[in-house]
Amino acid sequence: MDNPQPDSWPPQAGPPGKGIQAAIIQSGYLPWKGHFDIIHDVDVFVFLDDVQFTLRDWRTRNRIKTARGPAWLTIPVGSHRDLCIDQVVIPDPRWQARHWETLRCTYGRAPFFARYRGFFEDLYLGRTWRSLSALNQYVTRAIARDFLGIRTEFLDARPLATRGRKTPRLLEILLKLGAATYITGPTTRSYLDVGLLAEHGIRAVFKDVEGYPAYPQAHPPFESKVSIVDLLFNTGPEAPRFIWGWREGSP
Repeated sequence: MDNPQPDSWPPQAGPPGKGIQAAIIQSGYLPWKGHFDIIHDVDVFVFLDDVQFTLRDWRTRNRIKTARGPAWLTIPVGSHRDLCIDQVVIPDPRWQARHWETLRCTYGRAPFFARYRGFFEDLYLGRTWRSLSALNQYVTRAIARDFLGIRTEFLDARPLATRGRKTPRLLEILLKLGAATYITGPTTRSYLDVGLLAEHGIRAVFKDVEGYPAYPQAHPPFESKVSIVDLLFNTGPEAPRFIWGWREGSP
């Protein structure tokens, strides 16, 4: 399938006086709830998929909770060492039926599996995915908008035509967006040049993605760092409460 089209341009700012808040992150396979927590916080979320693909990373895999503990769901893409994420092709579609069967067997009796079954059945059995980036972006957008009620605008970094690496590249994207705040995960502390952003009037905020409350999970002990599908199948429309609503007192 082709890559999805970007949302409207230019991005719309948040509440008056707040300015545009943005996040810029590579797409991932069935991301965990912390990923959607960041998406919920921003006005614009940019998929940064025209960067180096990394093996054995969240781009191609995530974990679910089974009766035997956490287990990996991994998309087989071969050894791509010199490609960007958006250039990675999925060569063999047979993994799709396997992943669907694993989800069905693992969560078939979960309280809200039936609620989302149609979407995931179509995702795995009704479509053939050749582009890793297209798959990841499609799933993230759909879950954010249709299942979590998030109204963030999604963009792809490629049409922005920016260059450079690391913080200079991020800065160029943020300037094109007219962003006042850059929200990112804690792992970027090791390389993000906060001072460079500040020189251009952009504030960096490192999102705390710890301390999420436990939710009903079929097989104890509770495991928090698993794919968003675990939360959806177990809590249904209550999922936003376990991502950001617990801080705010409501979804």
